Amino acid sequence: MNLSKKVLTSVLLLCGLAHGQQIRNANELLQAMHDRYANSWYRTMTFTQKSTTYNADGSTKVETWYEAGSLPGKLRVDIGPIKDGNGFLLADGHFTIFREGKVTVSRPLVNLLLLLGFDVYCQPSETTVKTLANEGIDLSKFHQENWQGMPVYVVGALEGDLSAKQFWVEKDRLLFVRVFQPARDDPKKFQDIHFTDYRKLEKAWIAARVEVHVADQLVFSEDYSDIHAEVKLDPAIFDAKQFATAHWEKP
Repeated sequence: MNLSKKVLTSVLLLCGLAHGQQIRNANELLQAMHDRYANSWYRTMTFTQKSTTYNADGSTKVETWYEAGSLPGKLRVDIGPIKDGNGFLLADGHFTIFREGKVTVSRPLVNLLLLLGFDVYCQPSETTVKTLANEGIDLSKFHQENWQGMPVYVVGALEGDLSAKQFWVEKDRLLFVRVFQPARDDPKKFQDIHFTDYRKLEKAWIAARVEVHVADQLVFSEDYSDIHAEVKLDPAIFDAKQFATAHWEKP
């Protein structure tokens, strides 16, 4: 075989492989997201968050949140000075709110932002598939869109349907960028949440800004700073019983 034929054969082979690797459904997408980053995604992270609430009268409320995560499934948020004992804990599908170190709310909860923005890259795709199905996302509905100048995969809705619970994933880097879901405090309100400003973190990524939109209005935003990965964290800080006494220190 001469050189030109060898080159042509190689090109055709690569094209065939690329075609075979095309993502055609939600299960393949979630598996691909896991496989792309399973060996490189960080397992712990900490950051400082500027949380801004945009009120209907035009005023804003700004708080500082200190967050620590252990993946998959755990996120601790201290609101304001740690000594005040205010914050909340997401741990393995359970949500607990603390005021002055005391529990005020405790209930089961799956946070789709934690699941799709972080856990999906660290846990078996079968676990993610099961959780999403239990959360009411129709995994049989799958299509592609262009959004903000980039191609994305959409799971949970047919083309043109923005009223169904769904999530969007950037096609190139397989990063979660958008979710539509009912607001938990008022299911009649539909939230359109964006993960934006992706930055490299170790060998993976983190979205340094999160925006929550309701009826095309920005109602809440998160801006991350002082971001660190692979931080040594004491498992006790994710234990609801030790929230008031176990703390983490900024790197």
